[in-house]
Amino acid sequence: MRFTPQFLDELRARLSVSEVVGKRVKLKKAGREWKGLSPFQQEKTPSFYVNDQKGFYHDFSSGKHGDIINFVMETDGLPFAEAVERLANMAGLPLPAVTPNAAREEQRRRSLHDVMDLAAKYFAETLASRVGAKARGYLADRAISPATQLQFRLGYASPDRFALKEHLGKLGISVDDMVETGLLVAGNDIPVPYDRFRDRVMFPITDLRGRVIAFGGRALEKDVPAKYLNSPETPLFHKGDNLYNHQTARKATHDGGALVVVEGYVDVIAMVTAGFSGAVAPLGTALTESQLALLWKMADEPILCFDGDRAGQKAAYRAADLALPFLAPGKSLRFALLPEGQDPDDLVRSGGRGAMEEVIAAARPLADMLWSRELEGGNFATPERRAALEARIKELSNGIRDEVVRRYYRDDFVERLQRTFSPDGGRGGFAGRGNFRQGGGRPFQPRGGQPNRFGGQNRRGGPPGPTLLPSGPYQAASPQLAASPIMRGQRSAISRREALILQCLINHPWLLHDHLEEVAALEIAHPEAHKLRAAIIGAFVNDHYHSPDPEEQAEKMRGDLAKGGFSQVLQRVEGAITTAAVWGAREGAARDDVLATWHQLVALHRQWHSLLRELKDAELALGEDPSEANLAWLRDVKARMAEVDGTEALIEGFGELSGRLQKSV
Repeated sequence: MRFTPQFLDELRARLSVSEVVGKRVKLKKAGREWKGLSPFQQEKTPSFYVNDQKGFYHDFSSGKHGDIINFVMETDGLPFAEAVERLANMAGLPLPAVTPNAAREEQRRRSLHDVMDLAAKYFAETLASRVGAKARGYLADRAISPATQLQFRLGYASPDRFALKEHLGKLGISVDDMVETGLLVAGNDIPVPYDRFRDRVMFPITDLRGRVIAFGGRALEKDVPAKYLNSPETPLFHKGDNLYNHQTARKATHDGGALVVVEGYVDVIAMVTAGFSGAVAPLGTALTESQLALLWKMADEPILCFDGDRAGQKAAYRAADLALPFLAPGKSLRFALLPEGQDPDDLVRSGGRGAMEEVIAAARPLADMLWSRELEGGNFATPERRAALEARIKELSNGIRDEVVRRYYRDDFVERLQRTFSPDGGRGGFAGRGNFRQGGGRPFQPRGGQPNRFGGQNRRGGPPGPTLLPSGPYQAASPQLAASPIMRGQRSAISRREALILQCLINHPWLLHDHLEEVAALEIAHPEAHKLRAAIIGAFVNDHYHSPDPEEQAEKMRGDLAKGGFSQVLQRVEGAITTAAVWGAREGAARDDVLATWHQLVALHRQWHSLLRELKDAELALGEDPSEANLAWLRDVKARMAEVDGTEALIEGFGELSGRLQKSV
């Protein structure tokens, strides 16, 4: 599907922002604009504004800003392509087809979706009928209420070999369509195609638009070959590329819920019933690469929840091995193991939501799972066995494709080896003996006499090792490299926008009285800026800065930060601000100028991070499918990023109330 810039412009021209937003927000006319309560967070006084002439909305309470496409993506948790499609339907604008063939294929898929929807309705009606009594009893035993059955569109396939086939045939559905959707079993050795699902509780599997694409059937008799039976691969369904409850979970995680991966349909339903709407399950297979990519689009660290038996532990290890090569900065997995002999359905029914919350809270990082597996049942009494362990650990970390993550895993595993095998409890002995090499260079050695990046000291007490740059992930091989422009750049690369946000808070601590939660929730990329933000919040929380004089508050804040050892960081923050024209961030600015600057900075900062995430999606899509549509998407994202950069210049004009003449922009 191609979305050229011209198509997107026409879409924006056909739909006013107030028309789209008005379906979710009650708007009132306010001069040339519209205003209403924020759809993104609770508030009593309207701070959400819509400007149809300029084609954007702005929410002062949350800082969100964008056009109609951004709004649908933000409020409904949809990716770019689906948001555009929804708006095009609203505008009555035909979606462009790539080729005549593609248009025919799309029409064919739509007809197959209709077949699956009719089948789902038939299964639901059968469950509610006299024939479905046994299935209703099974669902009652699993504490799945009638309301939940409706929510998940559960059904029942009768034992009759031709019940569904005859029902759909009466509605004009061809046998070929039933075979193509996997509802019938057919083949050269089967003279008469028959129903695939018989005497089973039916779980419809939907795509991200809520359309039924497949079914999972749970047998009610014990002597059947397969307890669970899924639809085969069809034009609509590829089991390794989908997740059960994907649509609901995507919305839940977009709204801040945890993403929890469980093993089966009933487990998902139990989790959702207990309040964990972000629960999903693979579809009859172990987790696949495609499903892992889907999970990471919803959350940075999905939680994989496995049964507490040996099989569950093996499944966790398989998932860890699958994920390892694809780890990226910020993208990982956590693992929650249930009490032995219980699955999520058992635990939720016996212990309720609280029991499951305890399991999720105890979820372990991926590195912990790998380390536990390598040590499990091992005997490392000899140097040779420890060397073999170290070789396996090295091989594991070498499998990580991302260079930065690979380096941190190597360091983490070396640290664990040192702690585990040091004869005096981690103060010496084994450290450095393993000859664990990084990137084929010289053996890894602890950094002599200096704090390492895990908070420890050199365990061998030897002469100083290579220079370690403060608060950063870069280890220089020599003092010359540490002093080089490349490494200096890595240390001071605080973005101008992050620096301005921090300077606003330092020079105007009173902002924290009304914006503390907003400040804490901001995405801060640079580690030094992240630590400084935490120190600013800590200083404010400990003292609250009650002085009525803003200049006294600023002086106290700088003093508190200097006492905390942040003097050099403050200098780097000031060095990152390349112009003194942003008056609202400077001391002595009028309160309204400060607020105007603050709202603009936060809005742009959030919009920028949202666009960065979309840029990654667009680049990934273009890499997988170098189509004109994906290229247009990537160009559109980059154009919007350029607009953000241009809009940022507007804050240099704020300052009229501080005695500065307003710039014309």
